[in-house]
Amino acid sequence: MKKDNFNLIICGVGGQGQITLLRILSEASLMEGKNFVGAETHGLSQRGGSVEVHFRMGKVFSPLVPQLCADLIFSLEMQETLRAMYYCNKNTVVLINKKIIPIVGEENLKQEEVLSQIKKFTKNIKIVEASRICQEKFKKEILAGVYLLGYAQGKKILPLKEKFLKEAIKRVIPQKYLEINLKAFDLGRKLKDD
Repeated sequence: MKKDNFNLIICGVGGQGQITLLRILSEASLMEGKNFVGAETHGLSQRGGSVEVHFRMGKVFSPLVPQLCADLIFSLEMQETLRAMYYCNKNTVVLINKKIIPIVGEENLKQEEVLSQIKKFTKNIKIVEASRICQEKFKKEILAGVYLLGYAQGKKILPLKEKFLKEAIKRVIPQKYLEINLKAFDLGRKLKDD
């Protein structure tokens, strides 16, 4: 059964590249001839701000993903994943960057606590150490988002073609950071699941 649309939530904290990822997805969709809409929402948290991006392709009439309708939740920070559970259903794939950014003055959740909460909504959870891998391979943790984009495309959980995503990266990323972003995307595509 083929769905008429695809709903994606990208969540994390300010400075992790959610808006850049939205621009890449939008460019790729445009080149691929797919109807799409996107929106960003900013929360007011004490750690630089929660950032949530909505991206929808297909027959859609609103830029915001409806409650319980996400096909993919793409989380750049583990604790922020919990905010996105509003959009999750039992078939939603939750792709998580294994990274917890401490909230100053708050008791932070551990990975096991975050996962036990997410498992109440879906069992389709994929944890990738994108931040660690990008820091080790490229000395730039900020590449984690593009790395996860490559992973999602390579695992066919993101319905956009590789060539269009790469071309979109070329159009969106400044020239001086382009080569390293393309390498991160390719490395993410090649990651094998445990």
